Amino acid sequence: MSGEWRVTDPEATSAIGRRLAALLFPGAVVALVGPLGAGKTFLVRAVVEGLGGDPERVSSPTFALIHEYSAKLPVFHFDAYRLPNERAFAELGVEEYFAGDGVCLVEWADRVAGTLPAEHLRVTLEPTGETSRRITLEARGGRYESIMKSLSPSIE
Repeated sequence: MSGEWRVTDPEATSAIGRRLAALLFPGAVVALVGPLGAGKTFLVRAVVEGLGGDPERVSSPTFALIHEYSAKLPVFHFDAYRLPNERAFAELGVEEYFAGDGVCLVEWADRVAGTLPAEHLRVTLEPTGETSRRITLEARGGRYESIMKSLSPSIE
């Protein structure tokens, strides 16, 4: 199941992230895909804010690889951009994070697709203009299909 939204400004992207946050659950995995500058980290800020965390603390984890944020559910923010392969990502102990009680947000998830759980939500961000984006959500598994059903009517 998938859905696509076209947003014209950063506030609309933030709205999607905050609404998504309200639907996430312990153990949720969100795979973020898109080119540099597409808004992956921006969307993470909105999810953290939607979970009651401090969006100002969110930064790209490119060099740290994993950032953790306190919120209603712990948020684990991964970045696979600089990793040489899927094995290096797996060696970070991601399976433990994926099986835990937090929300896992994985930037550059297409680079480590083989390490992701079979069930997850894939979010692809594509720039269509200076501030506009096409955001495609793909549900992989029943719990994520429920998210899509709940999210779809609330986004225009």
